[in-house]
Amino acid sequence: MANLDHVLEQLRDERSRTQQQLQQLESAISVLEGVGGNNSHARTSSRAGRVVSALARQRMAAAQRARWAKARQSAGKSGSKPRVVRVLSADARRRIAAAQKARWARFRAEKKAA
Repeated sequence: MANLDHVLEQLRDERSRTQQQLQQLESAISVLEGVGGNNSHARTSSRAGRVVSALARQRMAAAQRARWAKARQSAGKSGSKPRVVRVLSADARRRIAAAQKARWARFRAEKKAA
């Protein structure tokens, strides 16, 4: 039992030393965060990637708009015509519907015969 008491005492001593080291590490971290100033928040934030100024974002947006305008302009010069929407006449639609009804009637008749 004396041996167990000795082991427990050593474990408690180790725990107190570890707690002191942890406190020292936490104080060192807080000091270093204070030295970093406002930049330390940007490094520890969950936001990934680079930070771009508003002026740089405006320039990038203008450049992208110019690229799209150039792409649309070159597409127009290639001779492509605007898409034409074809409309069926009422008579053509009636003929297509009649032909489809005849196909289904033939299918049902074959199925019934089989």
